[in-house]
Amino acid sequence: MERIDIENLAARIEGPVLLPGQEGFDEERTGYNLAVRHCPEVIVGAARAEDVAEAVAFAAAHGLPVAVQNTGHGFSVAAEDGLLVTTRRMDAVRVDPETHSAYVAAGARFEQVVPEAARHGLAPLNGSAPHVGVVSYTLGGGLALLGRTHGWAADRVRAMDVVTADGRLRHVTPDTEPELYRALLGGRDNFGIVTGMEFGLVPVARLYGGGLFFDLEQTPGILEAYGQWVATVPDEMNSSMALIPFPDDPQMPEPMRGRHVCHVRIAFTGSPEAGERLVEPLRQAGPRLLETLRDMPYEQSADIHNDPPIPMPWAADNAFLANPDGDTVRTILKHAGPGAALPTVVELRHLGGALARRPTHPNAVGHRDAHFMMAALIPLTDISPIDAHACLVRMFKDLEPWTSGRFLNFMGHGDAADQERTRTAYTSDDHRRLTELKAVYDPRNIFRLNYNIPPHTTP
Repeated sequence: MERIDIENLAARIEGPVLLPGQEGFDEERTGYNLAVRHCPEVIVGAARAEDVAEAVAFAAAHGLPVAVQNTGHGFSVAAEDGLLVTTRRMDAVRVDPETHSAYVAAGARFEQVVPEAARHGLAPLNGSAPHVGVVSYTLGGGLALLGRTHGWAADRVRAMDVVTADGRLRHVTPDTEPELYRALLGGRDNFGIVTGMEFGLVPVARLYGGGLFFDLEQTPGILEAYGQWVATVPDEMNSSMALIPFPDDPQMPEPMRGRHVCHVRIAFTGSPEAGERLVEPLRQAGPRLLETLRDMPYEQSADIHNDPPIPMPWAADNAFLANPDGDTVRTILKHAGPGAALPTVVELRHLGGALARRPTHPNAVGHRDAHFMMAALIPLTDISPIDAHACLVRMFKDLEPWTSGRFLNFMGHGDAADQERTRTAYTSDDHRRLTELKAVYDPRNIFRLNYNIPPHTTP
């Protein structure tokens, strides 16, 4: 690219256009997972949908691959060269209480949507962390805090504004462009950059929620007890379990410091009294280090998981899992329990209920029949990325007898984000269909700096 090309691009863009070495470039390219740093040839800090269209058209004309980033929670591969579009300036949020819907621009986060919806007794199908971007989370499927009760976030999408590889800005609905609608929801950023999204909200104002904390070494049967308990609960009960090795650090909470903790997370949409009765069998599993269960307004639902808002480096992977009992539990504890080779955080999210239902309008979210999603994360503060990746590979290799594919939003980066692993997020029929649609909407695979779905090629 010539300097004049960049100058001409910048003249058409409302937001900043940044080159390596310029002030603001490093801040603009850095996302939540500090283990991955984009190194693009140029960054377009989009301030409006037209900026995105100009950026994609420019990249296509110059043969550059395109990556997109809002918060950087869902990193896959680093953008080496190419063009990076950042969307954090596009953060408009509108809630319509009459239609029980919201419209968000590409850079909006759930911490903006939740309080706005709560003013009307409504809630989005957000995940556990409020600082995650709405659009990328939803395009990956959106495994919601209330998923068993209300389903996948992707199933609630009514319309999307998207820039496709030809630089065209399209308004996509299940009626106007059903194939592109289907591909975007589950295909993430493989088919374009979504600049805005309209989706339905659910009537939830309060929850019975919080957590139960156990010492894993003092309560060795807690995983089996949880697996047995979830088989008895109604769809109104949403829960997950995390195994967390807390360091012996004065900055850690006193009850958890230096312990391997099992944290059971609860989000129940029924009455507090019914929630108390349903949770009682878990309380009987053993002595608790701490309990935070309470009736709460939905605005406080982020307290349930209490995900850290501070950027950090980590390696991760995940798989859909059968019921956690017997050999499955022993294998998980071998790799992520007390005495594991590396300090590994594991979460089991209970699925089923509304998550297993077919959507009104077809999309590409896969593995709806799975019982659990298991995600593993290794912090890289004092650990080599190579060692962490090898540890995760061994864990999921040993778990293969009980797993069935991956969930796109919780996959790792680098080697953990290759095309073969990405393929496992879908059924074989859906993946084939997505490659065929990729050949229609992005035949040159401009959108390839991601969990990539390549375009179908005729032998």
